[in-house]
Amino acid sequence: MQALSGIRVVEFGQIAAGPFAGVLLADMGADVIKIEAREGDGMRQWPPQTDGYSENFASLNRNKRSVVLDLKNPEHLAHARALCVGADVVIENFRPGAMNRLGLGFEALKVLAPSLVYCSISAFGQEGPRANEGGFDVSIQAIGGVMSVTGEPDGAPVKCGVPISDFAAGLYAAYAVVCALRKVANGQGGGHIDVPMLGTTLGIAALQVSEYFGTGIDPQKLGSAHPRNAPYQAFRCANGYFVMAAGNNELYRRACEAIGRNELIGDPRFATPVLRAKNQAVLRDLLEDTFETLTAEACLAHMIEAGVPCAPINTYSQALADPQVQHYGWVQPMTLPGGAETRAFTAPIRYNGEGGQVYRRPPALGEHTDEVLAELVEPRAAVAALPVGRAR
Repeated sequence: MQALSGIRVVEFGQIAAGPFAGVLLADMGADVIKIEAREGDGMRQWPPQTDGYSENFASLNRNKRSVVLDLKNPEHLAHARALCVGADVVIENFRPGAMNRLGLGFEALKVLAPSLVYCSISAFGQEGPRANEGGFDVSIQAIGGVMSVTGEPDGAPVKCGVPISDFAAGLYAAYAVVCALRKVANGQGGGHIDVPMLGTTLGIAALQVSEYFGTGIDPQKLGSAHPRNAPYQAFRCANGYFVMAAGNNELYRRACEAIGRNELIGDPRFATPVLRAKNQAVLRDLLEDTFETLTAEACLAHMIEAGVPCAPINTYSQALADPQVQHYGWVQPMTLPGGAETRAFTAPIRYNGEGGQVYRRPPALGEHTDEVLAELVEPRAAVAALPVGRAR
C-alpha cells in the first residue's frame, strides 16, 4: 500500500475535493505537504470537534504534513515556489487564475520543473464560459443533473446525502495524477491536469447520460427504484423498509417463490426485466402486500435463503459495525494532535493482502512548517536562484 513512497505532493487544498485527492495519494505512501494560510483550511472549524480538533478535517488529512505560509509575504511565497519546484505533484482547488496571480501556476513552474504533474480542481474547469464561476457540491449536483434524479417522483429537489460532486472530483484527480506519474516515469515529462467538478459529476452519471442519448428523454426521479430493473428498490415491510435487488428473471423467480407469490412469476405484466421496470409501481404494491405482513428481518431471511441480493437500510453506526467492515479492518484508531483518540475509515482496498493504515496522524495547523522548510535545498532563496529542474 506504499506504492507512492518517495513521491512528494504539495497540496493547496481547501475543504473537500483537493484534500480528498491528497489523502488518497497520502494513503498510498506519498509525502503530502499541505500548504495552509494562517487561519488554516476552513474545514478545521467544522464540527464535530474532539478536543478542539475537527473530526471532518481529520478524515481528509491523515498521513499529511501541514505547513503554514502567508502567500502575500514574498519570503513565504518563495518558500511555496521552492516546495512546488521540489515536488513531483502539485494539487490545488482554487478558482482558475488564483495560482497564476501568485506565480504558482503550471506555466510558471514548469520552466523550473519540467517533470512536475500539476492538478487543478475547480467547479467548471480552467477555461470556457463558466471558468470564473465558483461552485460548491450542492450547486454542482444541481447544475450537473444529480438533483433531477434524486428523491421521490413527487418530492422537492434534494441532493445526494453524500457530497458526491466533491468526492468524485477528488477521485478523478488522484486517478489522473497516478496516470500522469506513469508518463513521467516513462520519460514523457509532466503536465497540467484540469479536473472540472461539473465534468466529473457528469462522468459518474454514465447511466443517466447514456439513457438520455439513447432515448432523447430526461431521466426521472424514481426514489430508490431503478429505470431498467425491478423489483430493485426499497420495499415497505411491517417494521420499516428493506432493499431487494432481483434484477434478472432467475432472481425474480426466486424472490416470488421465497414469499409464496408464485402467481407473479407467470403474470404477463412482469414477464421480462423491461416489462417489470415498466410496471414496477404495480409490482411493488403487489409485493408489499406480502412484505407488510413480515418484519424486515424476516424479509431479509427469506431473500438470503433464496440467494436474492438484499440488505437492511443501515445507519452509519450500523454500517460501520458490519462484520465485513470489521473483517477488512477499514476502521482504525487514530490519535489527534492534542492526544485525544478517535477512529478513521482508511483506504478500503487491499494490495497483495495489505490494507491502508494511518501511519501519520492528521496534523496540527502548521505543525511541520519548520521541518519541511528545513528540507529545502535553499530554504531562504528566491526560486529564481534555483537551478533549472527539480531540486530537493
